[in-house]
Amino acid sequence: MRRRAWSLRARLTAAASLLLAAALVVGALALSAVVSAGRVAALDDIARERARLVAALAASDQVPDVLPVAEPGEVAQLVGPAGQVLASSATASRTLPVLPVDELAALRAEAVAAGGVRVAGTDHSAYDAAARVAVAPVDGADGRTAVATVPLREVEGVVRALRLSLAVVVPLLTLVAAGVTWSVLGRALSPVEELRRGAESIARSGGPGALPVPRTDDELAALARTLNTMLDSLRAAATRQRSFVADAAHELRSPVAALRASIEVARLHPDAYPGDELAAELEDEVRRLQALVDDLLVLARLGARPPAEDVVDLGELAREVVGTSTPPPGRGQAEGRSEEQEGRDGRRGVTVSVDLDLDLDLDLDLDADGATREGAATARGDRAAVARILRNLVDNALRHATSRVRVTAGPGSLVVDDDGPGIDAADRERVFERFTRLDEARERDAGGTGLGLAIARETAREHGGDVVLAQSPLGGLRAQVRLPPAGPPRATT
Repeated sequence: MRRRAWSLRARLTAAASLLLAAALVVGALALSAVVSAGRVAALDDIARERARLVAALAASDQVPDVLPVAEPGEVAQLVGPAGQVLASSATASRTLPVLPVDELAALRAEAVAAGGVRVAGTDHSAYDAAARVAVAPVDGADGRTAVATVPLREVEGVVRALRLSLAVVVPLLTLVAAGVTWSVLGRALSPVEELRRGAESIARSGGPGALPVPRTDDELAALARTLNTMLDSLRAAATRQRSFVADAAHELRSPVAALRASIEVARLHPDAYPGDELAAELEDEVRRLQALVDDLLVLARLGARPPAEDVVDLGELAREVVGTSTPPPGRGQAEGRSEEQEGRDGRRGVTVSVDLDLDLDLDLDLDADGATREGAATARGDRAAVARILRNLVDNALRHATSRVRVTAGPGSLVVDDDGPGIDAADRERVFERFTRLDEARERDAGGTGLGLAIARETAREHGGDVVLAQSPLGGLRAQVRLPPAGPPRATT
């Protein structure tokens, strides 16, 4: 079985504690070395001054019977050229020199070469295992030497006590720091734990929900807001997917059932159902099915990726869409042309005229320098997607217009007016729902899938705009597309 890993809180606490412990150990060793060096330097000064004093007394022939010392354990001697003791302190022997003759001779030579007092450490002192020794030659040619030693017992005791104290203090400080770090990290990571519990709750319930946002406006709060935005996007995508599947299953059932019924009738009654009539009926159903599938695929692709941000000439686009739009059977043709024919319901068709009225002087825009320029019928977006929006609105207007459809292009705006029966204000939002058809539309519809307005609005909103419906000055319905304007051109260098 896989061993359970430490939590992030435990790992951070352990890492911080180990680093602190290492720093404290290094600091303790450095402190011990500094204290030891300082105490040894103080002892060196004492030994040096004592050796100089004895040498000065010897040079002036004022050597007392007992050489003066101040510190306990301090030894002072005046030694002759052959190593014999000429004078000694009360703490030293009057016959046994404090240093061996050879070591004393070497230190005297170094002191003579340096022209002063030679201070060194020794482990060969006759009175102490470890001491600091100072050797000062007496002025003159008689070869006498003043020797002073100070034991290191006190320094070693102080350093030993310090190290023992630090050996206790360092672990205690490490434990205290670990506890403080554990507590601080617990408070700092509590929003993360709340986010985890919120995500677990959402995953367990499988329903809508939002992650808790910390009160502090810091990086964790920004992360929570970003994750909530992502959850909203995923939830919207899942909703669109479920809606797409449900709509597809519902709407595809009718044409498939009609095709199946026609085939069954033709199979059971081959003589009563000629092949050309079957082909004509199946063709209409297949075209309707193809249009429905195409619209469903468009809806499925919406929101899959951000739209392009090209500059779209709405005037040119309007001319192109109007020139290619064809009214349904029983309606007039675009661009002022008209024809009269029998509709599907047996009534005579009505004349339909489509006028393209491009209002290119709707407004004045300000450029980056504050100067004005003539407004242009442009917008920023994906040209093919904007064309689909306009084509759906024009086709919808052609299906319901009595005699006229007018398209107006302006800066960031496309308006489609018709003189049909219009839509009640209470139903103007409902018609944007997928597969929504009003009763009047069901009676007069000529092949619509019920997805045109839904596709138009969702595509426009994907571009940062919208599609709204209102009463048209022509007496029917006005559909206005609002898109982000293209804005002034960027300066190039």
